[in-house]
Amino acid sequence: MAETDQALPPSDQLAAMNLTDTVEKHAFSDRVLIRSIVGRPDGGAGLAGQRVRAGGWVKTGREQGKGTFAFLELNDGSCPANLQVIVDAGLAVLSKLVATGTCVVVDGILKVPPEGTRQKIELRVEKVVSVGEVDPAKYPIPKTKLTLEFLRDHLHLRARTNTIAAIARIRNALAFATHSFFQEHNFLYVHTPILTTSDCEGAGEMFQVTTLISESEKLEKELIKNPPPSEVDIEAARQVVSERGEAVKQLKAAKASKSEITASVAELNKAKENLSKLEERSKLKPGIPKKDGKIDYTQDFFARQAFLTVSGQLQVETYACAVSNVYTFGPTFRAEHSHTSRHLAEFWMVEPEIAFADLQDDMNCAEAYVKYMCNWLLDKCLDDLQFMAKSYDKGCIDRLRMVASIPFVRISYTEAVELLEEAVKGGKQFENEVKWGIDLASEHERYLTEVKFQKPVIVYNYPKGIKAFYMRLNDDLKTVAAMDVLVPKVGELIGGSQREERYEVIRERILEVGLPLEPYEWYLDLRQYGTVKHCGFGLGFERMILFATGIENIRDVIPFPRYPGRADL
Repeated sequence: MAETDQALPPSDQLAAMNLTDTVEKHAFSDRVLIRSIVGRPDGGAGLAGQRVRAGGWVKTGREQGKGTFAFLELNDGSCPANLQVIVDAGLAVLSKLVATGTCVVVDGILKVPPEGTRQKIELRVEKVVSVGEVDPAKYPIPKTKLTLEFLRDHLHLRARTNTIAAIARIRNALAFATHSFFQEHNFLYVHTPILTTSDCEGAGEMFQVTTLISESEKLEKELIKNPPPSEVDIEAARQVVSERGEAVKQLKAAKASKSEITASVAELNKAKENLSKLEERSKLKPGIPKKDGKIDYTQDFFARQAFLTVSGQLQVETYACAVSNVYTFGPTFRAEHSHTSRHLAEFWMVEPEIAFADLQDDMNCAEAYVKYMCNWLLDKCLDDLQFMAKSYDKGCIDRLRMVASIPFVRISYTEAVELLEEAVKGGKQFENEVKWGIDLASEHERYLTEVKFQKPVIVYNYPKGIKAFYMRLNDDLKTVAAMDVLVPKVGELIGGSQREERYEVIRERILEVGLPLEPYEWYLDLRQYGTVKHCGFGLGFERMILFATGIENIRDVIPFPRYPGRADL
């Protein structure tokens, strides 16, 4: 310690030591993150004495001391906790600061509040830098408790609530964990197309992408404004061409000068071009172009039918069959007219593909990935999880710890059906009938995970009739090497399989399920040219967030939900 420090009284020495414990500024702003203050193990107490600039939105505000000062609870979205800010009346008009939703930037000094208060640190404001005011009478997100259904009608503001902000941080952490897991295990991140001409699932519930409608509407408006030429107009244009042609002939016969003939030929060509344009325009018809009574997709933007993708799997397989381990992570779409709490029209999927691997490898990877995400959240987002446990699902943290720490149960589909049949015999009632060959319903999946085993369950070897054409046919010719990871709270979290690598078998499967071969020729080529055993799976990203948070409706865990009748913003 320097000689000058040794001369200080003990209390001042402590203050000097605290000042060396500096708070870090945001890399691209002149403020500090509130998390870097209140998120410390000491709650920020060790930063007492430091001057900082903080910015955020007022969660709650109140004037005190007969209007001489105000308390503000400030949050900038960096963590669930707020920073308490104290502003004296001499620095600003307090009534403009205290309304919920107001954005303020302030300079001040961090101080330890009086004993007995909840906060470990507070900011005594020395200067109010800026204020983004709110009219409390009009602001639709007051500090009173609001339902998640209500917030869906205010998508542009709902991230200001504690719940949606916490979900956003949890979602961010799960996305980061996803990339970390696959990068750590030598997977290559591949961007697959959102626009596709292939139907991965063969379900036909796809959003079509076309310019034919907008082009036909544009043409109709244009034809009203500028009607197509009549037969009289075209005949008149033909007459002009004939006259111009005759003029050229006469000039040539009279051996006129080269310049005269050139000028006459130019007029003839201009008349021909005008006739051609009129004839072409006369063919224009309002409405969507058709050929042989069917829509002529050769006139569409891609010269064929195109859709929003339901999965990036087929495309990412092309890279798995060249560079081995890959994954894609992006938005996918289903035009399924469903209003359940588990379905969206636009949602995100994580889809790894592993070359030189079989169904066992697939299950091992899926289990390791889910455990990794659970541990990541417990490590990085415990404060947000604690908020979710307090507000929505008191068991969410214990559920994450359980899934992260114990082996998953693995049973065949046949064994799963037998267990469900035993439950029915024992008096358990399901809405959906239990028999071999059914696609397990959510109630069946949750019974297995929440009642029978009380832990995650991987079900494998499903009947081929309820699974996609690309799944590898087992030797019994009745089942395919498919697997689903089922977890408590949501049921199916992951669906995957070993892919069919045998050319003749997959070709037959495509025909068997009634799909045309032509759109899948490229996919079949992967089986003809250097075929390789490979497998993969898809994880519904929003379902993972439901599982982690305990939120009931999938519309509340995606920033901008799209479902039948709603596509706001």
